[in-house]
Amino acid sequence: MSEQQLFTDLLKEGGLPTTEAAVRAEFEKAVQAENVAFTNQREISPWWRMVTILITQPVIWLIQALINRVMPQMYVKTASGPFLALLADGVNLVPKVKTKAQGLVQFTRADSSGALSVAVDTAVQSANINGRVYTLRTTAEAIFPDGQATVLAPVEAEAAGSAYNLAAGYYSVLPVLLPGIIAVTNLSDWLTHPGTDDEDPEALRKRIRTQFMAVNQWHTDAVYRALIAGFDGVDDEHIFFDSDAPRGPGTADAYVMFAIGNPDAAFIQRIQRKITDEGNHGHGDDLKIFPMPETQHTVAVTVYTLDGLSGDTRAELEADVAHFIRAAFRENRDYQPTLVQPWSRFSFSLLGGELHRQFELVRGVNFNLEYIVSEMNLPRLQSLSVTLS
Repeated sequence: MSEQQLFTDLLKEGGLPTTEAAVRAEFEKAVQAENVAFTNQREISPWWRMVTILITQPVIWLIQALINRVMPQMYVKTASGPFLALLADGVNLVPKVKTKAQGLVQFTRADSSGALSVAVDTAVQSANINGRVYTLRTTAEAIFPDGQATVLAPVEAEAAGSAYNLAAGYYSVLPVLLPGIIAVTNLSDWLTHPGTDDEDPEALRKRIRTQFMAVNQWHTDAVYRALIAGFDGVDDEHIFFDSDAPRGPGTADAYVMFAIGNPDAAFIQRIQRKITDEGNHGHGDDLKIFPMPETQHTVAVTVYTLDGLSGDTRAELEADVAHFIRAAFRENRDYQPTLVQPWSRFSFSLLGGELHRQFELVRGVNFNLEYIVSEMNLPRLQSLSVTLS
């Protein structure tokens, strides 16, 4: 049964008419009860039809507004927009708003002798991903010490959004060449603060339900889940617990992952301090926070295409297929394939079908793997090779 039908039935049970015919019948009953001496009440009477519609139509509008607008905003499952935010406020939650990704990128120079600096506001870009290029900018001057070939520079995304949380190696382009600098890249744990989007209504609903379960404030999984999910970039469904006393009685571990990208050690430490140092744990509890463990996989794919493609078209298709596969392994979010998950079976035949639907030039796909079966870990790409045939 749909929510709309449920609300309609609820009004019927309360004695309210919900259809035009029912409202008209109630009006006519009221007229008869008052013994109004109308002599021209026939259906063909223009005057009587006008009186009836003037009375019944506003009632229909109010009933429909109650069913379609008012009642849905009273419940977490069906509320939206500011009304969902009001329900969240009722359990002391605030919807998350979009933020810019922040982190560190590594610059490498050719000659490690002497001093060299990278200026503030230096741009670092990604390769083209499905027609879009992402840009980071340095937020402080980075200085190479004498004898050191690499330096980490703090960066911030040009715009807010989780799409900037790209995986290691994606940010490798200098749109303006820098004297003495030969390479730039983002490392595997480069994110110090993930970029986020405005919180999805479904994600907020899950946090509200978790907060309801945590209302007693006994230190159950729900309480810890609510605390951890309050951090930017962490969704309720991306928190996994090992409650089997990994370090003895009273101990548990919580594993945190991002939708894309990897949390760095400092981010995990901030969550740990929230639990431990700020007193948000039960007496005798020992909860440790970890990034989700990863398994590394070598993936090779042969893609069969239409005959007669130009060299540029083949190169573009090869790059797009690679980005699509990397999106499945949570390295970018410019495509929407089925994602790898902990405690799941990832099917490469399903991924092949999604490649067929995404790229009309693809005529066949052959992977070196059939499945990846994960437990309390997240599959990652150790290497990816795409061959067009």
